[in-house]
Amino acid sequence: MNCKARYFKYILHFKKASGTSRGILTEKETWFLVLEQGGKKGIGECAILRGLSVDDRPDYEEKLKWVCQDIALGKDYLLNNLQDFPSIQFGVETAFLSLESTNTFELFPSNFTKNTDSININGLVWMGDKSFMQDQIEEKLEQGFSCIKLKIGAIHFEKELALVEFIRNKFSSDIIEIRVDANGAFTTTEALDKLTILSQYQLHSIEQPIKAGNAIAMQKLCSVSPLPIALDEELIGVFTKEQKENLLQTINPQYIILKPSLVGGFAGTSQWITLAEQYKIGWWITSALESNIGLNAIAQFTYLQNNKMPQGLGTGALYTNNINSPLEVHNGKLWYTQNDWQDFSNFIDSIT
Repeated sequence: MNCKARYFKYILHFKKASGTSRGILTEKETWFLVLEQGGKKGIGECAILRGLSVDDRPDYEEKLKWVCQDIALGKDYLLNNLQDFPSIQFGVETAFLSLESTNTFELFPSNFTKNTDSININGLVWMGDKSFMQDQIEEKLEQGFSCIKLKIGAIHFEKELALVEFIRNKFSSDIIEIRVDANGAFTTTEALDKLTILSQYQLHSIEQPIKAGNAIAMQKLCSVSPLPIALDEELIGVFTKEQKENLLQTINPQYIILKPSLVGGFAGTSQWITLAEQYKIGWWITSALESNIGLNAIAQFTYLQNNKMPQGLGTGALYTNNINSPLEVHNGKLWYTQNDWQDFSNFIDSIT
């Protein structure tokens, strides 16, 4: 295979400091993998999340060098030897798809990329003080979202309940769906009591109420919770089909949330979907702070999965220095407008 490969680091800058379970973020590190063959270029994003990705390791860049040195061995060989580096698997997959596509960025042609259909998504409310979060809620409601996702666990629980109540007092559950994400903030002793209190607001689900890594405690919680539970961080670092199946059989959650950058790209995501459907567990797909390179790939893949639930996607509007893309949100739906991709060559030249 006569293909050249190179990689480079890129720092995305947030427009506003954004609160997460890992603290306040002002910038996000990512890595781009660029392939070139016969005058055609392809790009993939290795979207590591420091402090969360299982491949947040000292030898991360060394592994990227290995990918570039051994690119001639082909995609399948590389992916089979990158199990411990799921974000690099995602970058390799998308780079090859990009290289093989006719226009670099249309990786999965569909009615979505033709701009004749859209993806239902949730409106994400970032962590912060009560007034900051309430302002975001009002903005999302005005923008026409029918599903609102609240990050909780950062401020006093009573204040977070007041925010949930604020939405529910305005809209019933059949008009506005509310999801909450605790990012493991509850202790095992307090979790059930808090879920019981939250359940009175007719929430859709809660993500990761307790910290990942305690499967027995999570299994017990899922079996008695009055509020459906979705696993998120619990899936990170679970590599093989046998490990995935064992986790789902042990915990038996109501939902799982799939982030391709964290669970081994599209191949890893597809394996989780197959197992979830086998065990009648609901699922949806979420981005994980990728640039528009990765987000574009995830959105196109997600559309093909034909899941009508609101997905956790956006437009990459968080950053000041993102590549321009055709992703736009209208009335809580993600559209691919086809006409806004920044010139690929200019983008590569500007950041390398």
